[in-house]
Amino acid sequence: MPSGDAQKDLRAAWDDLIAGLERARDAIDQPELMPAPPNDRNLAEGYRYLAGFVHSAIERVFHGDPQFPAFRHALSIVNKATIDNSDAIYFMAPIDGRERYVVRGQVADHRHWRGDAPAASGRKAPQYLIFELSDGPLAGDTGSLAELRPGIKVQTGRLDSSDLQVAPDGRFEILLAPERPAGHTGNFIDSHKRVSRPPPDDPAGSLDRYACWISGRQLFYDWEREDPTPLTLTRIGAEGAHPPAYTPELAAAQLRQMGALVRGPMHFWNEFYTVLLEVYGKRDGKEGPRFMPRNAFNPPNAASGATGGGQSTNIYAGGVFDLAPDEALIVESRIPVPPQYIGFHLANLWGESLDFANHQTSLNGCQVEPDADGVLRYVVAHRDPGVPNWLDTTGQREGFLTPRWAYSVQPPPDRWPSIRALKVRFDEIRQHLPAGVRTVSAAERAERIRVRQEHVQRRYRVF
Repeated sequence: MPSGDAQKDLRAAWDDLIAGLERARDAIDQPELMPAPPNDRNLAEGYRYLAGFVHSAIERVFHGDPQFPAFRHALSIVNKATIDNSDAIYFMAPIDGRERYVVRGQVADHRHWRGDAPAASGRKAPQYLIFELSDGPLAGDTGSLAELRPGIKVQTGRLDSSDLQVAPDGRFEILLAPERPAGHTGNFIDSHKRVSRPPPDDPAGSLDRYACWISGRQLFYDWEREDPTPLTLTRIGAEGAHPPAYTPELAAAQLRQMGALVRGPMHFWNEFYTVLLEVYGKRDGKEGPRFMPRNAFNPPNAASGATGGGQSTNIYAGGVFDLAPDEALIVESRIPVPPQYIGFHLANLWGESLDFANHQTSLNGCQVEPDADGVLRYVVAHRDPGVPNWLDTTGQREGFLTPRWAYSVQPPPDRWPSIRALKVRFDEIRQHLPAGVRTVSAAERAERIRVRQEHVQRRYRVF
C-alpha cells in the first residue's frame, strides 16, 4: 500500500501541474500575455501549439536523464514552435559537462560535406549536420526575456559536418568532455568553458561553465534522397548500469517541472514576438520601423539574443507577410557567398512552421529554381500562381517570413546574403518576374507534394 504522505504529495504535485497548464493556456487568449490575434484559426492553432509544448515537456521531464541520456526531438512535426525550420530535425539531450560522453552515428554518401558535387544517385546524408554544447536554459524555459541577457547562456563548443571526421563506411564518433584527452585526435567537442564574468544572477558564481545540453540540427536539401542520420549518446562508464528505482519524490518534482516547462515557453515566445520582434507594432509610444516589418525583411542578423538564439552558424532575416486574397509578395534574394544551407519558409504567428508536408510552404537551396541572373525569386501567395518558387500561405492572411543561411565560416557582413520583398496584385505576378520563369502544371505540383509527404514521414518515422 502507498504511504499516506506519498499519495498526498503526488496529488498536490498533479494539482500544481494542472495549474501550470492553465497558466500556459492563458497565453492563447488573454491580451496581457500578448497572444496572436484572436481570430478563429489562430485560436484553434493556439491550442494545438499548447499541446505541442505538453508533448515536449513529457519527454524532457520524464525521459531526460543526463546520467542515461538519449537524443530526442527538440521540435518535430507534432510540436512545432520558435519559428522552426521546415528542413530540420532538431535534436537534444541533457548532459553533465563534467562527465564524458560519446556520440555515434552513421551516414550515407556525404561528399557534399567536403564541398564536392552531391552523388548523382543513391541515398545521401543530410545536407548539413551540427552539434552544439551549451550551459543555461533552453530558449523560453524560464518564461522571461531576462534569459537573453549576456552570460545566462554559454556555448562551450560545436562541431559541424564540414569538420566531422567520418570513416569510409560512414560511421563516426564524437567525444564530449571537459578537456581533450592527451593524444586524442578524433572528433571532439569541449563541454567546459572558462568565462570572463560570472553568471549575471550569481555574481559570486564560478567562472567555469559546464554544458548541460547537447543539441543540434540535421538539415535536409534533397527531400527525395537524403536520409536522417541515426544518433546514439552514451555516458562513458554508464554502459551496462541502470538508474535508481523511481520514487514518489522524484515523480512529484517532475510533475511540477512539467507544468513549468509548458507555461514558460508559452509566455516567453508571445512576449518575444510582441516586444522584441515587434510583430504587432511598436510599443510604449515609440516610432520607427518594426524589427519584423510587414511585407518586408529586416537586415540579416547572425544568431544572437536578438534572434532568440538559434543555430550558431546561421544568418537570419525575417518579416511578416500580410496579404489580402488578391495580393502576393515577390521576394528576391541575392547570395554573394554560397552557404552550406539556404532555406526559406513560412510560419503562423505562434511560430509554428506552416504545413510543409502537404503544402509547399518552404523551399531550400536544392528545391528553389534560380533565375537566369542567379537571383532567387519566390512568390508568397494564397493560391497557386503556377511558378516553381511558390510559397503557399495555406490561407493564413498573416505569418512569419523566415529565410536562413548557414555558414561554417561566416563571411564578412558586406558579403552576407540580401533579401527584399514587393507586394503586388496576384494577377500582376508575372509582370514582376523574368520572362524565362517557367510554368508549373497541376501534375508537377502534385508530384512535388508527394515527395514532400513521403520525406516527412521518413524524417519523423517512429519505427
